[in-house]
Amino acid sequence: MAAKISDDTQVAMPLRNILSIIAGVAIATWAYFGIIERLNSIETEQTLMMADLEKNTEFRIKWPRGEMGALPADAEQFMLIEHIAGELEKLSEDIETGKAPFDQQQALTLQFYETRINKLEKAIDELKDRIVNNHYDAVTNGKH
Repeated sequence: MAAKISDDTQVAMPLRNILSIIAGVAIATWAYFGIIERLNSIETEQTLMMADLEKNTEFRIKWPRGEMGALPADAEQFMLIEHIAGELEKLSEDIETGKAPFDQQQALTLQFYETRINKLEKAIDELKDRIVNNHYDAVTNGKH
């Protein structure tokens, strides 16, 4: 015999089985959407990390080349270096032409050192003469 199924067909099933089917479907649906949500979270995190990685790579390459700007401290240092280089050029030129800046204190200091050096050179010459004379006297008198 063939069973006729229609919208009026009744199925007899214990209520306990119907509730367990509904609970199983609810748990399966909840688990499915939890897994989908976790996958979406991981994909979003990966996309953000890739964007950060690309920016980091660009920064790592361009920063040392100066293509991404410079720190304010670097700019200040560069200006100071340029200023000092200009001053050094001026001083070198003044020294070469004999127009070096010179004040009275420096003149006195240089005169002092010049006098001191002359005295030391004279003392060294006297010591050399004594050593040579003592050596000559020792050789001629047979006392070496």
